[in-house]
Amino acid sequence: MNLFYELYMMQNPWYLLGTIFVVLAGLFMVYAQIKIKASYARYREVPNHMRMTGAMVARQILDANGMRDVPVNEVAGELSDHFNPSNMTINLSRDIYEGTSIASMAVAAHECGHAIQYHTGYAPIKFRNAIVPFANVGNYIGWIAFFMGFFLGRPKIAWFGFFLMCGLLLFQVVTLPVEIDASRRGLAILKTHYLEDDEYKGAKSVLFAAALTYVASMLQVFATMLRYALLLIGSSRDD
Repeated sequence: MNLFYELYMMQNPWYLLGTIFVVLAGLFMVYAQIKIKASYARYREVPNHMRMTGAMVARQILDANGMRDVPVNEVAGELSDHFNPSNMTINLSRDIYEGTSIASMAVAAHECGHAIQYHTGYAPIKFRNAIVPFANVGNYIGWIAFFMGFFLGRPKIAWFGFFLMCGLLLFQVVTLPVEIDASRRGLAILKTHYLEDDEYKGAKSVLFAAALTYVASMLQVFATMLRYALLLIGSSRDD
């Protein structure tokens, strides 16, 4: 969006109202980012009593769940940990891969939770993957249709674009329970086999903070869509 567009739209009171929601969602995202960094920084300094690295924990969890063929790799970056379903690999940042902290165990177990989801055919993650191309294409086409319809005074086209853009919101809504479930699976394994009670609280704190970032992402997309909806509703009332 260029400066001309922003200056033009800021004269619309409905757009301004929606912008307030976007700003609030942005502030919550900042809070979530601070929360996860603080929690991670705290528990990356607390060693687990078993002195096991994240890589060792991941390997054991995968093997115990029938996924001996899933490799555990070290990747660059901080908190760049992820499970890659395209090549079925667990990828852990250096601090997690080599670290023996509670945070290392928590993050490694979470990524294994995703691997277990795929291995057991967890329906929500299948649905999330299925809607990814539609969400991406819908968001691109929807954005064009929305603004063409709005500026040309064609509300039906604008609303059509709006609903196409909502595919991205649907993706965010589905992602949240998928991430929470992965953490739930990982924490259950850690509590049963790896962590003592006080350590478990730390691992739970790290993954709860991580979940907040997904909540914040969903709220940001929701606030953006709400702003567009208010813009269309306000324009129809003005007409």
